[in-house]
Amino acid sequence: MHTRIIGIDLARTAPHKAVVLDQTSNHFVSKLLKFRTDPAAIDRVLAAARADAPDDVHLMAVLEATGMAWYSVGMYLQRQGVDVYRVNGQQVADLRRVYQRHAKSDRIDARVLARLPLSCPENLHRCPFPSAPQMALQRACREADRLTDDIAASKNRLLATDQFAWLGLSDITPPYEDAAFWLRAHWYHPWRVVEAGEAAIATAWRAASPQQPADTSWIPFLIRRAQQVIALYGAADCVPYAHLQASLYREQQRIRTTEADLHSLRLETVRPLYRQLHPQRYLETLQGVGQDSAAIYIAFIGDISRFPSLRDFRGWSGMTPFSRQSGEAQARGLRITKAGPNLIKATAFLNAGVARQWDPQIAAVYYKQMVVHGKHYLQALCACATHLLDRIYAVLREDRPYQLCDVDGTPITKHEARRICQEQYHVPDEVRRRNNYRQRKARKERQVERHYNRRKQNS
Repeated sequence: MHTRIIGIDLARTAPHKAVVLDQTSNHFVSKLLKFRTDPAAIDRVLAAARADAPDDVHLMAVLEATGMAWYSVGMYLQRQGVDVYRVNGQQVADLRRVYQRHAKSDRIDARVLARLPLSCPENLHRCPFPSAPQMALQRACREADRLTDDIAASKNRLLATDQFAWLGLSDITPPYEDAAFWLRAHWYHPWRVVEAGEAAIATAWRAASPQQPADTSWIPFLIRRAQQVIALYGAADCVPYAHLQASLYREQQRIRTTEADLHSLRLETVRPLYRQLHPQRYLETLQGVGQDSAAIYIAFIGDISRFPSLRDFRGWSGMTPFSRQSGEAQARGLRITKAGPNLIKATAFLNAGVARQWDPQIAAVYYKQMVVHGKHYLQALCACATHLLDRIYAVLREDRPYQLCDVDGTPITKHEARRICQEQYHVPDEVRRRNNYRQRKARKERQVERHYNRRKQNS
C-alpha cells in the first residue's frame, strides 16, 4: 500500500507546521505547511498529503505531545481515517541532533517527526485517544494529586512555623488535630499564654472543644513550653506572633477547604467514574491497591490490549532501570527510566510499600533486595513496584481477580500470607542500618580506595 507520512510540529499559540514524506520514494513531497487547529486548515494539509498520490493512499501522522494540542489535532485526523502516532519529546530531540546537530527549527522538527516511522518503527505506537469518561477520570486523578500536594505543603508550613515560634508543638499535641488548630488560631502568643494561665486556657478550650468532655492534659505542657520560648527570645517584639497567628489561621482555613474539596472530588467524581470504567473492581483484589489507587491505574492505562506484551507495559510504566551493555560487560544498579506518567510510578511505589507486607511473592522480592543484594530501602521498593505493576497487567489482561499465592505458587488466604511475610521475609533492623545511605557510601569509598591501592601496587 502506498503510504505518506505527515510530520506535524505542534505549537501552543503559533501556527502548527507540517511536512509530508512519501514512504516509497523517501522524499518530501510538500513544502512546509502552516495551519491552525481548524477543520478547514487541517483539511488543506490532508489535501496536500493526498496530492499526486493513488486514491487508496494510506496516511500516517506523527506528532509530538505539546500541551493538549495533540488531542485536538489528532482526534480530527483520526476521524478522517489517518493513523495518528504521538511520540515523546525527548525522542524527537535525540533524533534531531542526529539529523541536524547544529540547527533547530520547526521545519527540522517536522521532518524528524516524519522520518521516525522509517528510522525506528518498532518504537512507535498508535496514539490512544481516551474516551470521555476516561479523560474525565484522568483529569480528576491529577486534580486530586495536586490537592494532596497543596495540603502537604500547607502542613509543612505549619510545622516549620511551629518549630521556630514554639520550638515545635508536636510533642505537646498532635499538630493536625483540633487542639493544635485552635491553639494556632487563638493562643499562639507565648506571653499571652503565660499571662492567662492554665485555668483560663483550659476554660476557653472546654468552651470551644467539639469533644465532650474536652481533654486538657496538654495545657500544662503548653505553659512550660511558652516559658521556654520567653526565656529564649527575651522580648515579645522579637517575633511577630500576631502576624504569625493571622497567617497560620489562613493556612489552616486553606487546609480545611482543600481537604473538603479533595473529599468531594473523590466521592463525587473519581470513584463513580472508576466504577463505571472498571465495574468488576478486580484491581482492588491486589494487596496494597485501594479504589483510589485503582482509579489512577484505570485512568492512565486505559485499554490494556494496546500493550502487546508485559515488556511493552513495563517500558511504558517507566519502572524499569536503564540498560547499559557492551560486549560481555553489563552495568547494574542503574536508575529507573523517566518514561510513563509520574502519577503511575508514584502510586505503584506507595502501593508496593503495603503489598510487601501482605503478598509473600512481593515480600520475597523485597527481602532478597535488602538482605542478599544489600539495596537501599527505596531501591527495594522500586523493585517491588515493578512486580506489582506486572500483577496489575495480568489482572487487566486476563480480566479476573488476583489470587494470593506463596512463592511456590500455592494459593493461600490473606491471613496465611500475612503470617508468611512476618515470619519468613522480615528484614532485621541491622540489615536496614547496614543498607542506609551513610553505610553504603562508606562501603563505596572503601572499595574505591582498595581499587586505587591495588592499581598503585601493580604499577
